Amino acid sequence: MFPALAGALLFLYKRSMQQYIDAFKSLGDEKRLRIMHLFVRSRQALCVSELVDALNIPQYQVSRHIQHFRQAGLLKVRKEGIWSYYYLNEDRAFKKLFYDFLSKTFSGDPFQKDWKALGVRLSYREKGRCVIGEVSYNEIEKRIPLQKEFTESHSEESY
Repeated sequence: MFPALAGALLFLYKRSMQQYIDAFKSLGDEKRLRIMHLFVRSRQALCVSELVDALNIPQYQVSRHIQHFRQAGLLKVRKEGIWSYYYLNEDRAFKKLFYDFLSKTFSGDPFQKDWKALGVRLSYREKGRCVIGEVSYNEIEKRIPLQKEFTESHSEESY
């Protein structure tokens, strides 16, 4: 075998292995698990303020965790005016399988509570876009029992 080819194959193997390591390492934090759960379960683009309100986590922490996922190659960003929408990066078969694995793994509280809170927060969208301003966590908790449409349309069977 040619030395250059052997070197190239070793490089590709190490780079491929690194994507697995980075993906699993990125889940090594409770808040990142909760954030990733919402992306995996909703399978839609979300803005930081929606995550802040749904999870009751400070904006700077959500932004830091989002950046961690982006560096691991798990999230991409789409800009629309002043808004940045983050969504799952499904550019490789491994990532699709990784998200499917996670979707079957996440269950129980706090995941269900987070999911319901996101449903309430997304109900504030106007024309499918994130709205300006913070929605208080207390307001979200008040509306959780009232919102059924989001939960039913994204039931466990469809996810």
